[in-house]
Amino acid sequence: MKYLLTAFAIFCTSVLTAQTLSAEENRIIAEVRRHHAANLELLKEIVNINSGSLNIAGVKAVGERLAQEYRKIGFHTEWISLPDSVKRAGHLVAWRKGQKGKRVMMIGHLDTVFEPDMEANPFRLLNDSLATGQGVVDMKGGNVMMLAICQALHNLKLIDDATIVCYYTGDEESTGEPEWLSRQDFIARAKTCDIALGFETAQNFNTVAVGRRGSSSWKLTTEGRQSHSAGMFGPNASYGAIYEAARILTEIRRQLEGEKYLTISPGVIAGGTELNSDDKNFRASVSGKTNIIAPAAVVHGDLRFLGEAQKQAAREKMKAIAASSLRGTRAQFEFYDGFPSMEPKPGNYALVKTLNDISLAMGLGEVKAGDPGSRGAGDISWVAEYVDCLDGLGASGGGAHAPGEVINLKELPRLTERAALLLYRLTR
Repeated sequence: MKYLLTAFAIFCTSVLTAQTLSAEENRIIAEVRRHHAANLELLKEIVNINSGSLNIAGVKAVGERLAQEYRKIGFHTEWISLPDSVKRAGHLVAWRKGQKGKRVMMIGHLDTVFEPDMEANPFRLLNDSLATGQGVVDMKGGNVMMLAICQALHNLKLIDDATIVCYYTGDEESTGEPEWLSRQDFIARAKTCDIALGFETAQNFNTVAVGRRGSSSWKLTTEGRQSHSAGMFGPNASYGAIYEAARILTEIRRQLEGEKYLTISPGVIAGGTELNSDDKNFRASVSGKTNIIAPAAVVHGDLRFLGEAQKQAAREKMKAIAASSLRGTRAQFEFYDGFPSMEPKPGNYALVKTLNDISLAMGLGEVKAGDPGSRGAGDISWVAEYVDCLDGLGASGGGAHAPGEVINLKELPRLTERAALLLYRLTR
């Protein structure tokens, strides 16, 4: 009994410790709150600067506005330019270097899906809880959160000896090609850190991402012997390119549907007698006749996965399906890499535990890891193999990538305060 009581006392002490904020942490919360109104004005300002991925001047303008604020709190800032051939603005890095605690990279992106030729949607309040604006939640809200966190900790002199890298990419929504070049500096900086925290949109207030699926693309071309359609089912006629494409797509669905985290989706298909395919823009022009067996078809699609092993296994199965051609046809797949995946790791779950302890201590409820299959590709995936990662720490809201995108203003301060305490604990 004595030992049971001792164990119970230790358990209670650990729970109490996990759910109690220090005086220093309460000061951090107060400091974040003190600057919230000013940072909301900053959010309004950068939302009203169009920064579609292809709007190079706009992306740079948002980056410079944030850089001005980082310089005020003692951060070094640097603009990472990309070659003109990449046709993207580049990236903003704000950083400071020290010797204490974990070295942390925080990740945001300056660009949005809204280009200048799209209908404008300036920042405006909808009610006391919601505001709308282009990119307000994906992810200019998260961008300002990163600044607000560093601002509070700097003002309290709590990160004077910490290593923090705030990396804002300029082309997350439409990555500059080749990807290895546009993400070269990003990956190199991550390798100097221990942990990456992504401030992409929060799925909900109490869920964070320990994993994200990767995305890649593929092209299927099929060929058949052209002849009169009257002989289609004869012993010597070709089944044609269109039947062969249909067979392959059907077998992919039958054999691979239901595998956890894997999706394979054909997005564009064309076939006929005369086929001209614009692969870069995913367009095709085609002509033919109903009485001719089609000699050519093309299909473009995407493949989403969790982990390189799943991606490679799916590709091998797709190639094997294509190899079992119908009579008088042949087929070939071409595969193209896109965003890698962020695989769940023990270190990622350890970060969830730390954040959960903070959330309980703040009286905000339990924080849980979300389903890795529910999040698509994101910048943090490029560095996931090098550091422990946690994503979805950004602003909450809805309608991302749509004209009515909104941010939840009631939750924004508390999300910022909680993430500030996470950075504080990590840099101890």
